[in-house]
Amino acid sequence: MGYVFDFQDAASDERWFHDSQNQAVVAIQNRLMLDMIHPVFGQRLLDIGCGTGAGLKPFLDLGIQLTGIDPSPYMLDVAREKFGHRVDLHWGHAEELPFDDNAFHWAVMCMSLEFCDDPEKALEEACRVAKDGVFVGFVNKYAFKSAKRRMRGIFTRSIQKKVRFFGIREVRRLFFKILGDVPMECRTVCPLPGFFPKMTARLESTRIMQRSPFGAFAGVIALPVPRFRTTPLTLTSPANRIVPSESRVASCAEK
Repeated sequence: MGYVFDFQDAASDERWFHDSQNQAVVAIQNRLMLDMIHPVFGQRLLDIGCGTGAGLKPFLDLGIQLTGIDPSPYMLDVAREKFGHRVDLHWGHAEELPFDDNAFHWAVMCMSLEFCDDPEKALEEACRVAKDGVFVGFVNKYAFKSAKRRMRGIFTRSIQKKVRFFGIREVRRLFFKILGDVPMECRTVCPLPGFFPKMTARLESTRIMQRSPFGAFAGVIALPVPRFRTTPLTLTSPANRIVPSESRVASCAEK
């Protein structure tokens, strides 16, 4: 990953999540993520760039085996205080995941692709370790200005200068380059300027609103499809082959 959060960033991140209105925003994001992933009891999920654990929290009581990885030891310290042994936390970078191929059912990158030095490599690694699907949640750079400003408030001014914002098409193109023409789904939330969580909570859950390309928070999910390269084989056999009498099959009467 590119920018690594320090101690002050970790503290600022926690303060942002403690605000009640910000919690309402995060709740809508998490609902979108859950609706798109449809996790099943007993599955394994990896949160890449887990930070303090905001993206892991909605999965805690669903019977999911959770693993998180982040390059910031300070963010991981906060996550350990929150979750204890309920989440397996690792230090590491998105571009070099220390996990085997297909080690997880799902991989999640929620507000972390923006900080990667090499976004394509990070997505490639996510696709390598996840066998069922990869979800990417990010601040949509094509959202309405007021809604986008609200979402960007997650990042301090010093961090905003180091964040690379994406659009839905850009993320889809990255997936296509890595996986080819696989099933993908895109949705957005927080599409209304002057975002009011209590007034728009019901609207946010409708598919019509989530299809808007101008939502401040976008989610793209890709489902890897195994592909195998095959080579046609030519079978040859002698034509009109005569079977020797010695090798004839005995009838039931002869037995």
